[in-house]
Formats: sequence, C-alpha cells, structure tokens
Amino acid sequence: MQIILFNNVSLSMERELTLAELLVQQGYEENGFAVAVNQTFVPRSTYASVCIREGDKVDVIVPMQGG
Repeated sequence: MQIILFNNVSLSMERELTLAELLVQQGYEENGFAVAVNQTFVPRSTYASVCIREGDKVDVIVPMQGG
C-alpha cells in the first residue's frame, strides 16, 4: 500500500499509478485544471508518463471565477 497526498487528503494506492490514471480514478476527466506534483507544474502532455510514488503530493488547481 502506498500513501500519497491528493489535494491535501491522504490517499492509499494499491499500486503505483501514472498521473493520468490517478486523475481518472479521482474523477478528473475533463479539461480546465492544472496539476502540480511535489509543487512542480506537470504539463498535460506528460500525465500518462509521470508515475506517482509513495509520499508524493499531488495538487489539482481549478481556476475560480468571480470578481
């Protein structure tokens, strides 16, 4: 079992996942958000090749509208 932080919530993974797999698993299948892993921006084109490992911190940033 691997533990990561996903949007500041502890999450257990049974196996290593790619960022793309993790996002789908967590319901982020649409566009319109950015992702940082360990405080480093990850380009969308690399989501399928970035592996999420034990102890990683994944933040999904969704733009907010308002004035």
